[in-house]
Amino acid sequence: MFEEHRRNQQNETTQERIRRLKTALEEADAVVLGAGAGLSTAAGYRYAGERFERYFRDFIEKYGITDMYSGGFYPFGSPEEYWAWWSRHIWVNRYAPIPSALYETLHEILADRDYFVLTTNVDHCFQRAGFDKHRLFYTQGDYGLWQCSGPCHPKTYDNEKTVREMLVAQGFTITGDNSLSADDFSRIRMAVPTELVPRCPRCGRPMTMNLRADDRFVEDAGWQRASDRYREFLRRHEGLKVLFWEIGVGYNTPVIIKYPFWRMTARNPEACYVCMSRSSADCPDEIRERSICLNGDTGAILAQLAQKDGA
Repeated sequence: MFEEHRRNQQNETTQERIRRLKTALEEADAVVLGAGAGLSTAAGYRYAGERFERYFRDFIEKYGITDMYSGGFYPFGSPEEYWAWWSRHIWVNRYAPIPSALYETLHEILADRDYFVLTTNVDHCFQRAGFDKHRLFYTQGDYGLWQCSGPCHPKTYDNEKTVREMLVAQGFTITGDNSLSADDFSRIRMAVPTELVPRCPRCGRPMTMNLRADDRFVEDAGWQRASDRYREFLRRHEGLKVLFWEIGVGYNTPVIIKYPFWRMTARNPEACYVCMSRSSADCPDEIRERSICLNGDTGAILAQLAQKDGA
């Protein structure tokens, strides 16, 4: 095991834990990063408040929708209005610039290491921040993909071109860096043209988001390849000094990242587990002596980890 982690953490300061994490990163043969929604929230992807109001003012006024997440489940009266909502949601959370440099900082930390990323996030921030796409597994889908709502076949479709057309048709301006703006919101329309409503090219059913919400989620060929690469990465590093590093993972879907990380750490006496959270970092007692639990501001912690020795 990592020798620095055989100790009682009860009286450690945050700085001491950050130093131990930095040492663990240096000693590790491989890093398996598990990223949840808390990481993107720390990067600025907030689904309520000013950012939400900036792009959805008309939907707020008409329907009283309080945040982007709940709005995604609203029973809009027409496909044209439904896709007006979703085209904005997709663009600001998938194609517009990442609100902060947090993902780039994380890439700087891991770029020269043997790593693999398992994430439930669907905003594609890892690849946009420079991570190797062959070291990424997006288990829950991608805002940038559509699928048949049936589905009648296991294939997904890139949506950037059509989403851009939907936004322009509503009256939005897309700037050179892909930012979305509305100089005069009174001119923004809450519907897209009928001809832009996406339908399956095979069966004609409505298209839907490639997001895991039920058993109709399409695990396409790209998803399957990423899953295989993840399993192979774990196989190649069995019994080695593996750092299972969890950031921003809650208990909505713990069976994807949290519980497997606990089990794999327990089974490998050379492994170390790291849990980073805004306020709820913890681990089972069985692996506590080989764990580092860090509560606090994710951006601040990553910035310290990215500092070179002596900085």
